[in-house]
Amino acid sequence: MNTRELIDRFEKGEAVIGIVGLGYVGLPLILTYGKKKFKTLGFDIDPKKVEALKAGRSYIKHIPTARIKELVDSGSFDATTDFNRVPEADALLLCVPTPLNKNREPDMRFIVSTAEGIGPHLRKGQIVVLESTTYPGTTDELLKDILERTSGLKAGEDFVLAYSPEREDPGNPNFDTQRIPKVVGAMSAEGLEAAVALYRAALDKVIPVSSTRVAEMTKLLENIFRSVNIALVNEMKVVCERMGVDVWEVIDAAASKPFGFMPFYPGPGLGGHCIPIDPFYLTWKAREYELNTRFIELAGEVNTNMPHYVIERTASALNAHKKPLNGSRILVLGAAYKRDIDDMRESPSLRVIELLQETGAEVSYHDPYVPRLPKMRRYNLDMESVALNAKSLHSYDAVIIVTDHTNVDYEMVVANAPLIIDTRNATRNITTGRDKIVKA
Repeated sequence: MNTRELIDRFEKGEAVIGIVGLGYVGLPLILTYGKKKFKTLGFDIDPKKVEALKAGRSYIKHIPTARIKELVDSGSFDATTDFNRVPEADALLLCVPTPLNKNREPDMRFIVSTAEGIGPHLRKGQIVVLESTTYPGTTDELLKDILERTSGLKAGEDFVLAYSPEREDPGNPNFDTQRIPKVVGAMSAEGLEAAVALYRAALDKVIPVSSTRVAEMTKLLENIFRSVNIALVNEMKVVCERMGVDVWEVIDAAASKPFGFMPFYPGPGLGGHCIPIDPFYLTWKAREYELNTRFIELAGEVNTNMPHYVIERTASALNAHKKPLNGSRILVLGAAYKRDIDDMRESPSLRVIELLQETGAEVSYHDPYVPRLPKMRRYNLDMESVALNAKSLHSYDAVIIVTDHTNVDYEMVVANAPLIIDTRNATRNITTGRDKIVKA
């Protein structure tokens, strides 16, 4: 296949960029290419998302509706559920979920169904790039086989196949899609040149690597690094609590060292689509090579146990007030997995709520960005966010701060709640009422 024509289209801004999966990864990509005046075409199986985008509406908090509307009004963006339109795109970037199943093994059904959906419509001269986090070998084994079987085309001869891991950090004002360096690997030197041209046309920095497997492993290493270090400080938190030492003060003091230390912070458990999941992709794949990744699995075990630790600390704090957890009224502050966003994927708040309900507690939650808990792959809690005010706080036996949104008045919370379980150190600057605060 002659990739020169494809590269020229990217370099001249004439290519049509197709994005499959219009969520927290796909939508920012559309905005990034749209900003560079590329024509973009979004694909999603959810007709509600497609309908909203075609009307110029955003459904993700940190992505302004105005930016979507601007692209729609300019005619440079369209969205569809129809895979028959796949031939219109020169590039197809696949941004679909890769969760774990109930046995904590990779759930590849979204990649499989996407490949089977676009494969019959694939044409010669296109480039397909997988962006979903996954185990090494997914692109050149699983994805390649499905696309070749369903299209009748050959990867490397008729179309380019590449992998480039997403590195989105929702709500981070310092790094948007354009500014985050993009790692990319392909199945051939020619294919890599085309993939690099695709991303260089819209992103500030592209880092080519020698293969799709290197690119796939890069993303796993990034997030396993974070998982292991978060597990370390979570374990330190438990030790410090038993010794009567403030782990947050310890971390701040250690962070004053200008070399050899990088601060990580404890919490109620891991959230988001990457850190709680990615380590298990590698441990699963490693077993194929008769290897046990004990260190990585131990970190996952520590982090997975943190919601249970929060419940234990809550029960202990209530016992000190001569109250059982069973029957107590508990308010969980925060449903999103981190502050100031509306993303609930793998949020530890959901597990904390579930565990509280299992103990017999009466549970409510408040989150300014999540008005309702929808049915999710693992959870179906069917709850609505309640009001947060002085009167309502007096009606609860305890408040658990799981997500430290910055627009919550924590002084008001401490002043009016009888007991506060703080998993995020959100109350660190509050001086009055500290006898009511328990760190967890």
